[in-house]
Amino acid sequence: MPDKKDLKIVYMGTPDFAVEPLRCLIDGGYNVVGVITMPDKPAGRGHKLQLSPVKQYALDNHLPLLQPEKLKDEDFVQALRQWQADLQVVVAFRMLPEIVWNMPRLGTFNLHASLLPQYRGAAPINWAVINGDTETGITTFFLTHEIDTGKVIQQVSIPIADTDNVEIVHDKLMLLGGKLVVETIDAILHRTVKPMPQEEMAVIGELRPAPKIFKDTCRINWAQPTKRVYDFIRGLSPYPAAWAALKYPNGEEVIVKIFESEKIDKACEVAPGTILTDDKSYIEVATSDGFISVKSLQFPGKKRLRTEEFLRGFKLTEEFCMKVG
Repeated sequence: MPDKKDLKIVYMGTPDFAVEPLRCLIDGGYNVVGVITMPDKPAGRGHKLQLSPVKQYALDNHLPLLQPEKLKDEDFVQALRQWQADLQVVVAFRMLPEIVWNMPRLGTFNLHASLLPQYRGAAPINWAVINGDTETGITTFFLTHEIDTGKVIQQVSIPIADTDNVEIVHDKLMLLGGKLVVETIDAILHRTVKPMPQEEMAVIGELRPAPKIFKDTCRINWAQPTKRVYDFIRGLSPYPAAWAALKYPNGEEVIVKIFESEKIDKACEVAPGTILTDDKSYIEVATSDGFISVKSLQFPGKKRLRTEEFLRGFKLTEEFCMKVG
């Protein structure tokens, strides 16, 4: 039986989501010969260079590290080749050129946070929640030319509760991801892998994409049904956060981030975006068919507050409203 210590693995990843699988490999005694992560980026008011979570873990565990600006750079490709990897594992990194993903003798596999072929793209967890899905999962698949289209190795599914936000689903998938990466490597090592082309997999309903999320993507449209608005808010909470434009009586507007909400099932006889409040304990915003109760929110440059805390320092009148979007 092959020994996992003889299998040379190169690991690629950047955010928190990618730390857990790397930790599982190190704790499990796998031979990680090198780690590749994004270059340090300036962050915060002082624009100090910030280490990625994967880089910090690699440094803490004395793992060889590369941070290429360009993945086709000859110096990087040569340095990668010198590690003589048998297998490469990619979790939340970048699109790899063929010269990189096709280098190891056993190939390169990716951990993706959806049940492929659903939600190919950069933000699968967000879009699954935004679309009100009741199930999601993780997939390992071999990389090929087109992004997120390679043959599937293994999948694990989990339910999405109606109260789950992106953070909750992310953390569940992150822990499962560590286990699945280890299981996938073991299957490859023991030659029990039977990859399945994605076009041969059964899919219920139409395929949905998971494109990158920008600021404009996060704007709430109050003219939609209550359930749709509710799912949209939790699908972006806590980051990057859904937002709306609060319109003052004088016509000025301020951006308000909304992190938590509840569905209010009652008849709506006012225009979408209309605000109802007692200025003490609740803020309700009209949708196309009901109301959303705002539970926590944030003004620019201020702390995130519960609605009751917010209303102690800011009084809304009937002249205030949310711009529909």
